[in-house]
Amino acid sequence: MSLKRLASQTAIYGLSTIMVRMLNYALAPLHTRVFTDQADYGIISEMYAYVTFLNVLFMYGMETSFFRYATKELTNEARNKIFGTAQLSIFISTVLFVLILLFSSKSIAAMLEYPNHSAYIFYFALIIGFDSLVNIPFAKLRLENRPWKYFTIKLTNVLINITLNFFFLWPALKGNYTMFSDFGYTYNPSMGISYVFYANLVASAVTFLIFIPTFFKLHFSTEVWKKMMRYGLPLIIIGFAGMINETLDRVLLKYWLPGNLEENLKQVGIYSAVYKLAIFMTLAVQAFRMGAEPFFFSSSTDKNAPRTYASVMLYFTIVCCFIFLGVGMFPDVFKIIIGENYHSGLFIVPILLLANLFLGVYYNMSVWYKLTDKTAFATIIPLAGAAITIALNYFLIPRLGYAGAAWATLGCYF
Repeated sequence: MSLKRLASQTAIYGLSTIMVRMLNYALAPLHTRVFTDQADYGIISEMYAYVTFLNVLFMYGMETSFFRYATKELTNEARNKIFGTAQLSIFISTVLFVLILLFSSKSIAAMLEYPNHSAYIFYFALIIGFDSLVNIPFAKLRLENRPWKYFTIKLTNVLINITLNFFFLWPALKGNYTMFSDFGYTYNPSMGISYVFYANLVASAVTFLIFIPTFFKLHFSTEVWKKMMRYGLPLIIIGFAGMINETLDRVLLKYWLPGNLEENLKQVGIYSAVYKLAIFMTLAVQAFRMGAEPFFFSSSTDKNAPRTYASVMLYFTIVCCFIFLGVGMFPDVFKIIIGENYHSGLFIVPILLLANLFLGVYYNMSVWYKLTDKTAFATIIPLAGAAITIALNYFLIPRLGYAGAAWATLGCYF
């Protein structure tokens, strides 16, 4: 695959990623204006932070393992065997994990200090379940170089989610709870943020239904499964470490800030809303990852691969530097995205932008362990980063509040 083709696929995968991430952009103005109490937005952010960790557990490195072994096979029969093995493994484990979450929903809700909201756990158990079941089919589309189908399905998910969010929450924003009564819907204030989770659930369920045909005629190979598990399981540690670095701060703010639960959740809400303004950098990083991973695997045997990888790093860094300068120098232009109640946190935007730039550089440099099958030996860097993240947050959050979390993120990625 040439650099030109990488750029083309990164653009297409990036477009789909942008659409998914733009969901956050499209919904941030709505959510931060409907949920004027920052604590409500803090709860939303905290719940989605837990999702990132559960996603790692539910997938246990199988997606990357699928890429690794499927790219080595030249025949469709061999690739289909690897796909079937990965998909059946994920299906069985996902059903088990979802049932555990559903039966433990009340206990988990009480542990999170939301004893009256076990429905949150119910929604997210199903959301994570549906999302996990489509990860391997999405990976197969990427492997087969079918970015447009990938994009179309992602776009469908986004549009459903956005539409339902606006349908459920627009009456609250306008103060007219019965404005959609002709459609049999009246806004219920007691539901509040549950509408956000329900919309996500419906979108994830529809995406799962689209991929239902891929669940038929799957073939499982015990030998292939053992090989994929040996490769993928060490990635769980790396994945958890990565999520500690990316999202654990939302959880730690709730428990390590000096205020009470309500006050701390407000700070989580402000921090999470302002973090959305770093979306341009995170979009660039995520889009690059989606297009680059298949590229790195497929070109690993090329004698010019090291030089190609160096060129990729150079161009990626240049683009990210322009994004940093563009957004970092004019944060006031972008503050209209979030409600006024959240503007007090705008000063941390440049810190978060720079942190995510360093994260992108790390993703470029970490490809070595995936290409050399040394995943078991590649845990030290993310684990060290996770330790730094926890230590810096522990030291800085009680002293600097959510600004401490931003500095901890930069310190980790640097």
